[in-house]
Amino acid sequence: MTSLDHIDLNLLRVFQAIVEERSLTKAGERLALSQPAVSYALGRLRTLFDDQLFIRTRSGMQPTPIALELATIVGRALDTVREALRYAESFDPAVSTRTFRLSLSDAGEMAYLPVICKALHEQAPRTRLIVQPVPVEEMEDALRSSKLDFAIGNLPELMARTRHQLLFEEEYVCMTRRRRGLPTGKKLDLENFLGASHIQVRSLEHSHHALDDALRAQGVGRNIALELPHFVALPNILMVTDLYATLPKRLAQILNKAKAFQIYDLPVRLPAASVTMHWHEHFHDEDGIVWMRNLLVESVRKFDQL
Repeated sequence: MTSLDHIDLNLLRVFQAIVEERSLTKAGERLALSQPAVSYALGRLRTLFDDQLFIRTRSGMQPTPIALELATIVGRALDTVREALRYAESFDPAVSTRTFRLSLSDAGEMAYLPVICKALHEQAPRTRLIVQPVPVEEMEDALRSSKLDFAIGNLPELMARTRHQLLFEEEYVCMTRRRRGLPTGKKLDLENFLGASHIQVRSLEHSHHALDDALRAQGVGRNIALELPHFVALPNILMVTDLYATLPKRLAQILNKAKAFQIYDLPVRLPAASVTMHWHEHFHDEDGIVWMRNLLVESVRKFDQL
């Protein structure tokens, strides 16, 4: 078994350069190495992996099947090393090329992700943001292993196991398209709520799953005519049907900018959903995480002021 202690990680940089350039000369130019140095490194790589790795052809250095398999693994490993080394650098948002990873519900994406992106564009234009949904049961491990930097949502399961900060308390409202014959007033009475046909959104975010449990606990059920996996299709469907949808108040206000919908308070009082931001204890004091944490908090506050 080959020991990591005896491997020069620069060999992996040479391997990746040859894979991408298909030329020892071009790989050397890219890495500022002479062609003999690249040839020597390739010889060591061939010994290390017990394979030719690259075959010289008229069209360049063609990778063997093993080299093609290794290319993805080596590329991922080098990306991970580069990301780790960034933690040793002082974070300067004006010049940083760091990648941040954020788990956000689809409702959050529609509501305050634009404000977050605007702030990043203005303050850290060279950074990259990856938004990726992660199941709640996998979030703690993802935060610990840096597969995620932050998770935002109604996530009570994470409260005891991560660092966190309350961003806001979310209320729920009922929404349907404006039309003649709708109930008057700001609050939908129980009779109309029970008599309506509803859209149920089964989002990854915990609070949406808990919504029906909270209604049932007060003896209130919904006549579900349509189930959706996320909120993105909701406004277009509401516009062409007489269906009702129960959704976060902030999202309802955004979708109703054109005043095409009627928004009602629910006929029963539900507990507010705490929307929190989570990160891992290991990275609490890391410069980039501290900066991004402050940006996320300020962005959500600005969103509430819009």
